Amino acid sequence: MADRDGFIWYDGELVEWRNATTHVLTHTLHYGMGVFEGVRAYQTAKGAAIFRLQDHTDRLFRSAKILNIALPFSKEQINQGACGCSQSQQAGLLLLPPDGLLWLR
Repeated sequence: MADRDGFIWYDGELVEWRNATTHVLTHTLHYGMGVFEGVRAYQTAKGAAIFRLQDHTDRLFRSAKILNIALPFSKEQINQGACGCSQSQQAGLLLLPPDGLLWLR
């Protein structure tokens, strides 16, 4: 499938889209308990620019704390991952959708 080509950020690394699998018994699928944050990235003359990344990351961590979800990554690692996705997009490894929306889940 053409819509399954490329890379996706999964468990702390960029992996081929087709290899990013989540088990059907995962807690979030069954109980709907999870957090995510929509982060916008825009194309600029210097490449992709992420809008207010630290604010989004802080909100992601606050949401997780409210639900008592321990995140396996630090804020710095989340930010580095988002920047890594942005850099990979610039290198042509990751496509930035026309609306410029990246999702951190």
